[in-house]
Amino acid sequence: MTKLYPLKFQPILQDKIWGGKKLSQICNKNSNSQMLGESWEVSTVPGNVSIISNGVLKGVTLQSLLDDYKESLIGEKNYKRFGADFPLLIKFIDAKKDLSIQLHPDDELAKKRHNSFGKTEMWYVMQAEKGANLIVGFKDKIDRETYLNHLENKTLTSILNFDEVKEGSTYFIEAGRVHAIGAGVMLAEIQQTSDITYRVYDWDRVDKNGNERELHNDIAIDAFKFDLKDDFRVKYGDYPNASNEMVSCPFFTTNFLPIQGELSRNNIYDSFIIYMCVNGEVEIITEDFRETISKGETILIPASVKDFNLISKDANLLEVYV
Repeated sequence: MTKLYPLKFQPILQDKIWGGKKLSQICNKNSNSQMLGESWEVSTVPGNVSIISNGVLKGVTLQSLLDDYKESLIGEKNYKRFGADFPLLIKFIDAKKDLSIQLHPDDELAKKRHNSFGKTEMWYVMQAEKGANLIVGFKDKIDRETYLNHLENKTLTSILNFDEVKEGSTYFIEAGRVHAIGAGVMLAEIQQTSDITYRVYDWDRVDKNGNERELHNDIAIDAFKFDLKDDFRVKYGDYPNASNEMVSCPFFTTNFLPIQGELSRNNIYDSFIIYMCVNGEVEIITEDFRETISKGETILIPASVKDFNLISKDANLLEVYV
């Protein structure tokens, strides 16, 4: 079998009613769309499976690679836990307009209803217009009855928490927490492999035919976790050439990794490592392979690749593993 090496994938581009042009303008995604909302960087979601774009494995799907290479790709502990199900979905998102107010089910509910992983996720803001915000959680402690009253009376937005954000703002969004990306925000998203979203409010928008998008309030209510702590704002260090922990949860760990010069890495995690370049440009060098990623690009280091170097004059990476 071919020896594994750092893998890049063809971006899977998704137009959305709320999308814009930043992913093509800032992240060099190949699209002329005025409504490009998402670039799926690493995915095994059915119908949207990533295809390798570099090296001798070019053209092979990520799912086929996992089927063939198993623990060599994702690590022994991950293969025992997930088998042939790749655990993460990695995206860049550009919201020219507000996204719907939504939430996601946890593993238990998602398995029961959809035979799927749940969807815990995190956001790292790459760019934000002045005054742009994210909705995460409620202003105050809310119970089920109070929430339903506001939903019925169309006053839901009055109880939501709006945070103005800037580049570097980071949020951890557990399954069951209400949230939305506001207009003018471009961000990196790391999440469990799931495409299950329950929309609870969509700003009364209608399409060109006068139809509103489907809402899921009948099933969403069971997904809410009203007792979650307000610990969603993530604080982290920015020490150069060091993995500054941002989020560590049962589903993924993400570190902020500024590169200045050359950094030698040893994969001690028994996991694949995904690097999302959120600023600058980085060269990744292994014993017999080299690849470069720049802002808005992503690379996957297979678990079997233990030693590699990262080289950059000045760049910021998100380092993700399970």
